[in-house]
Order: sequence, then C-alpha cells, then structure tokens
Amino acid sequence: MKKSALLSSKSCLGDTKATNKHDDAEALAAIVRSISMKSVAKGSCFLSVFWVWCPGSSKQRMLAEDILRYGNVKVAAEVFTFRDLAAATDNFNPELLVGEGGFGRVYRGHIGRTNKTVAVKQLDRNGAQGNREFLAEVLTLSLVHHRNLVNLLGYCADGRQRILVYEYMSNGSLEDRLLDMRPDKKPLDWYTRMKIAKGAAEGLEYLHDTAQPPIIYRDFKASNILLDDEFNPKLSDFGLAKLGPTDGKEHVSTRVMGTYGYCAPEYAMTGQLTTRSDVYSFGVVFLEIISGRRAIDTTRPTEEQNLVTWAQPLFKDRRKFTMMADPLLEGKYPLKCLYQALAVAAMCLQEEASTRPLISDVVTALEYLAMESDERESATET
Repeated sequence: MKKSALLSSKSCLGDTKATNKHDDAEALAAIVRSISMKSVAKGSCFLSVFWVWCPGSSKQRMLAEDILRYGNVKVAAEVFTFRDLAAATDNFNPELLVGEGGFGRVYRGHIGRTNKTVAVKQLDRNGAQGNREFLAEVLTLSLVHHRNLVNLLGYCADGRQRILVYEYMSNGSLEDRLLDMRPDKKPLDWYTRMKIAKGAAEGLEYLHDTAQPPIIYRDFKASNILLDDEFNPKLSDFGLAKLGPTDGKEHVSTRVMGTYGYCAPEYAMTGQLTTRSDVYSFGVVFLEIISGRRAIDTTRPTEEQNLVTWAQPLFKDRRKFTMMADPLLEGKYPLKCLYQALAVAAMCLQEEASTRPLISDVVTALEYLAMESDERESATET
C-alpha cells in the first residue's frame, strides 16, 4: 500500500535511527520559546501530554515547564482517549486505512459527538522517531495557523499510544491526484495545478516570513500537500519542521532528513539548512505539477529517472519547453504561462542556494499564473 500523505518520510541519506535526543528536546523547547503568536497559553492541558509521554524523564518535564514559562501557546487541539479514537475508526479497521509509511498508519475516522470526519494518524509505538514526530507535530501546529496548513484537531498520548487527529481532506494528496491518479478521476487541469502550487507556496511563505523566527518545513513533497473538496492545498506532516536561523546566522546545521529527490543539494551534502532549501524542494514539486512526472521514477529510462536531471538541459532551450508539459493536459494551457511557470521552476532549482528566489517572490509570480485568462488580461491592463 502506498504511503499516506500524513506520514513522514525517511532520511534522504537512508538510516535515521541514530539521533541526539538532547538536541531534539532543546530544539522543540526553542521553538516554543522563540515563536511569538498572539494567543493565550493553555498550559495545564499541554503539560500533561508531555508527562504522559515520558513520565520518568526529567528532561521532558523541563521541556513542558519551558512551554509554560516562555511560550504563548494556544493549544486548541482536543485531548482524545485511545477509546475515543478506537471508536472513531471502528477499532482501527483495516478497511478505513487510507495509507501507511515508515512511522505508522493513517485511518479515516468519524467523531460521533461532533459528526466530523477526521484523519487519525497512529504513530509507530516502537520507534523513537514516533515520539519526536508526535512532539514536533503538536508543538508546531499549536504555534502556527494558516489556511494553507493542515489543522491539528487533537491528539492522544494514552500509555504508549501516540496518535494525532487532523481535519480530513477529501481529495487526498497531490500525489494521489497527480502522480497516482485512479482511472475514474479526471486529470488536473492547468489552472487547478497553478492554484495548488500557489496555495502550497503561500503555506511556505507563512512559515518562512510570518513565523518569527522562521520555520523551515524540510519535507516539502507532493504526498505532504493535501487537497480539500475544492482543491485548496494544505501542507501536512510537520514532524521534520526545524526552527530557522537566528541571531544573524545564515543557516542551521542539522542531521539530513527529508526525501530523496526533493532535498536541496547543499543540504544533502553538508546538513546546512536554510529557507532556500525549502524553495528548492518547492521547485521539484512545481516541476512535478507541470510535467506530471515523479521526482524519482525508476520505471523510466535511466536518463529520465531523476526529474531535475532530465529537466536541466531542457530549461536551456525554449523550443523544448512543451516537452516538459504533462501529456495529460493535452496542450490545454496558455503557452506563455507554461514558459513562465518553467522559468519559476528553473529559478527555484538553482544549484546555488543564494541565487534562488525568496518564497514570497515565488508567490507573487504564481498569483499571476493561477489567474484565468480573463483575470490575467484585466490585471495586465490595470
């Protein structure tokens, strides 16, 4: 079964079992201390989840106390019992399974008392990665709120259970609709694709420019972009999110995580992470949106298996731009917009991080590309 849109990826360097738990705890505490949002702390509820998570650990108690002492955290997420979520998923019925991956499974569930359909992500109880994912997700999604970020509705930390409850996105992930499309579904048209790209970029823009200090998403890929019933995108899976550089520093150094094919080259080689690393990953996904090809596809001829490697020589010859358009579009796109979209993708995929655009500049370009023809003409005239 394919991996769910709500499940985190493995490291792009392979084995990720080794970790520095002290660094993880410090980083999470730093996120809480450093990001100032206009909200009211609800500390007692949030504190309890950390004590339940690791009742014998003074380190986790210190982290929870840091949250209360320094954080302006509005934890709107509800605390569920395991019994609540077992009932919501019909005892985690395999027929309700919507995906699984390296860190657990995601089920479609229904909360009876609110009559709400939800996505229930049950993290792997046997891995330390599951605990870190749980902490990072609850903290990050309690601190940041935007229309293009998935809503965390609640969580469960009963015993060894680590479960997260999200809003249910009826159209699945971008990967589902673009790269794993079922035969009974229509291909995404050009304007829907541009709308999705714009919304996803706006989610990144919020993390980079509104959160202070910035948050680096670190796992931007098609399977982590969820779509509602009107194809509005929301970024999901914040288990790898990292606090951005502060105090005049240009980057943060960290263990390399993410997904092969999406990692920025400087990050994969050195572990040096910046917001421009996310911009590179956005460029890969944007090229997937335009071309309908996967970032890595071993079923293609050797020279076409890596999407970026395949596209780089084509970027240099405008006459070959139409070769990069998804055949499923059947030529139904404004040629000028295709050229402009590929130019944006090429800029995001620059080898040197400093030459890539800011995500805010990408959003500005995509606002124009996502307009229907009449809207674009009107915008040009004004």
